[in-house]
Amino acid sequence: MIVFDLSCSNGHGFEGWFGSSDDFASQQQRGLLCCPQCGTAEVAKAPMAPAVPIKGNRRTGQSAAAAPPPQQGVTNAPMPPEVHQALQKLAEAQARALKNSTWVGKKFADDARAMHYGDRDPAPIHGEASPAEARQLIEEGIEVAPLPFPIAPPEELN
Repeated sequence: MIVFDLSCSNGHGFEGWFGSSDDFASQQQRGLLCCPQCGTAEVAKAPMAPAVPIKGNRRTGQSAAAAPPPQQGVTNAPMPPEVHQALQKLAEAQARALKNSTWVGKKFADDARAMHYGDRDPAPIHGEASPAEARQLIEEGIEVAPLPFPIAPPEELN
C-alpha cells in the first residue's frame, strides 16, 4: 500500500491509500475519487515531503530534546470493542440488504432513474455510480445511498 496526500480543487487536504501509483491514476481517471469534505471529484496529489532515512554513519545517541515529537493519529492498538461491534452490525445489515438486491454494475444510475420514473418495476438494486451520477440522482429526488463497505462485482468473485 502507498499513502498519498491529496487535495481537492476547493483546497481541502486528506490522505488516500492505494495499491500503487497506477491504482491512484486509474481511480482518478474513472472519477472514483472525491473529497470527503465537499464531495468534489476534482482531486489531485498534493506535494509531499519525502521519507529520507537516517544515514548509516550518523550517531543514534541523540538527546531527547533533539528527538522529534511522537506522531498522533494512526495507531496499531486493538480496536475498541464498541467500534468492532458497531462495524460488525453495520456489515451484517449491509449483507442482509444485499441478499435480496440485484447487482446492476455500471447501469445503476440508469436503472434507478428508470424505476423512479416508472419505466421499470421497482426492485432493490446495487451497483456502481460516479460521484457526479450520484449527485444527479439525489438532485432528481431519487433515493440512493453509498454502501458502507466496498463489495466486489460478481464477475470478480472467486
